[in-house]
Amino acid sequence: MAGPAAAMGGAGPLNEPGANMSLDTTMTSPSAPAQTGTTVSMETIARRQRLQDALFHRVTQVFSLLVLVALLGIIISLFINAWPAFQRFGVQFIWHVEWDVVNEDFGAAIAIVGTLASAGIALLIAVPLAFGIALFLTETCPTWLRRPLGTAIELLAAVPSIIYGMFGLFVFAPLFADYLQVPLQSVLGGLPLVGFLFGGAPNGIGILAAGIVLAFMILPFIAAVMRDVFEIVPPILRESAYGLGCTTWEVVRRVVLPYTNKGVIGGVMLGLGRALGETMAVTFVIGNANRMPTSLFSPGTSIASTLANEFGEAADFHLSTLFALGFLLFVITFIVLSLAKVMILRAEKAKGA
Repeated sequence: MAGPAAAMGGAGPLNEPGANMSLDTTMTSPSAPAQTGTTVSMETIARRQRLQDALFHRVTQVFSLLVLVALLGIIISLFINAWPAFQRFGVQFIWHVEWDVVNEDFGAAIAIVGTLASAGIALLIAVPLAFGIALFLTETCPTWLRRPLGTAIELLAAVPSIIYGMFGLFVFAPLFADYLQVPLQSVLGGLPLVGFLFGGAPNGIGILAAGIVLAFMILPFIAAVMRDVFEIVPPILRESAYGLGCTTWEVVRRVVLPYTNKGVIGGVMLGLGRALGETMAVTFVIGNANRMPTSLFSPGTSIASTLANEFGEAADFHLSTLFALGFLLFVITFIVLSLAKVMILRAEKAKGA
């Protein structure tokens, strides 16, 4: 019995505390290196991801700062080259009317007035048309016509500005003189308060012609932006308004426009910026006359057209005045964008209130 008991009792030492600890250690020790390796691997992956995020952050930050550096460089270079003109004429350079290259008597008032007048006329014509186009494409246009019509409008934005200028000079100007300037002059030219606006020779070129050509140029940009922002309105808002019995115009006025006012203002400002800085199209049809316009039909000039016409032959102080005009155009554009930002902030504040 001792033998079997001893054989059976041979397991006794295994049941002792020391033996159990030894067995547990022996059984769990193979998995320990695997867990340690997994932990090290996870730490390596996390460290690599942190490095990738830091690198991505720095690269995108450099890209963003490059834009600011380029903008600051443009401003500084313009101001340095324009400083002789500002030093000689001072602030009066802005409202001085003369532009005499021979006697070196320069003023920016004529170019500023032509720039603002042509851009303002372009906005008055293009914004209502773009608004109607965007509403038609998003609200009432048949599905089969929506895509080709939208593509055609976007293609208009790809037409080079010089093509618009050639079209304006050789095609639009003769038609404008015969079928619009002459009738307007005969009907409205004799009125007491607004008659002076329609004076001048009906030759098809001038401030109004430049504004109309600019309107055709900025129309695709404004219409495309408005269409895109109108399309992001959640369908449930439109369907809820229609379910309450609203008409299409009420849905647009009470739902679509309040939801997209920021995008609409942005599209209008994009078109205005394009109109203010347009060069070749305006140069072809504005008349390029360095005198203050007295009517919508009289020729004039803009800052961009003055730079295009005279920059190639300018030297010394004349070149400095052209740089001053470029600096003023930059300032005007900055003021316009700032006003747009203020309008957006006020709209957001009113919406929050």
